[in-house]
Amino acid sequence: MTARTGHELLAALKDQQQRIDLLVLDLRLPNGRGLELVRSVRKLAPEEPPIVVFSGTIANADEVRELASCGVAGYVNEYAGVGHIMPALAPHLFPEHYNRRSSPRVVLGVPIAYRVGNAISTSLTLNVSKGGIAVRTTNPLDVASVVRLRFRMPGGKKDVEAEARVAWSDRRVGMGLQFTSLEPDAQKSIDDFVQAHFFSNRKA
Repeated sequence: MTARTGHELLAALKDQQQRIDLLVLDLRLPNGRGLELVRSVRKLAPEEPPIVVFSGTIANADEVRELASCGVAGYVNEYAGVGHIMPALAPHLFPEHYNRRSSPRVVLGVPIAYRVGNAISTSLTLNVSKGGIAVRTTNPLDVASVVRLRFRMPGGKKDVEAEARVAWSDRRVGMGLQFTSLEPDAQKSIDDFVQAHFFSNRKA
């Protein structure tokens, strides 16, 4: 369901007949007043539904800290392609299968190769955070599996090579890989990419 204003959103939350599993929120929603709307939502619904905020509507890092104190579960890039929307929201719709990372995820679709023992597989990434990367696959590895990764960040001159472990696995989406060993230069390139895209200016 869609709410066009802050007033419509609060009215929907008050309607006991409507079940809302996830709230994806534009902080610039008319009559919303940004953080005030988030606080109003949490007064009406202290625990559920999870709130995910469009990252392009966030002004600065201070606002991220304020949102965290209000219990916001995560962030999503509103310019993500259609194929990336569900993977970005899946961790919040199916939290029992996912390891929630504290740093934001940014949509990233690049080829990735991963190796377990002598078996090498290739796929496409879904998103990246400072601590790990999500991979689209219908044959995800078991949780806690240790893998070797190789992929290249957009604009990068050399491949990123890393060790990781499987943090979550779901055949509906893919799997999440948490970095366990990463060269400092590679970590910086990922950090810079996430920072630049998470706080990118929202288009008109």
